[in-house]
Amino acid sequence: MNIYVGNLSYSITEDDLRALFSEFGDVSSAKLIIDRDTGQSKGFGFVEMSANDAGQKAIDEINGREVSGRALKVNEARPREERPRRGGGGGRY
Repeated sequence: MNIYVGNLSYSITEDDLRALFSEFGDVSSAKLIIDRDTGQSKGFGFVEMSANDAGQKAIDEINGREVSGRALKVNEARPREERPRRGGGGGRY
C-alpha cells in the first residue's frame, strides 16, 4: 500500500519516517519529496508498506498525530496523474 504523508516538519528524515510507520508493519520504502532547487524537504512524502492491512492501520493511527510539533495528514496515496511535459527550449524571438 502506498501512503501519502503530509504536513511533515522539515527536520524529519526518511529514516524517521520509516521508523514511525514500522511499528505497524514492514515498510518497503520511505521517500521524502525534496525541492530540486533548494535541496530542502517540501514537507511531504510517501511510505510503501507491504501489507494493506498494516498500511490501513498505520493510516488510522498516525493521521492527525503530532510529530515534531505538526499534526500529520496521512492517507492512501492516489495514483500519480500524468501531466503534460513542460516545454523548455530557448527559442529566439
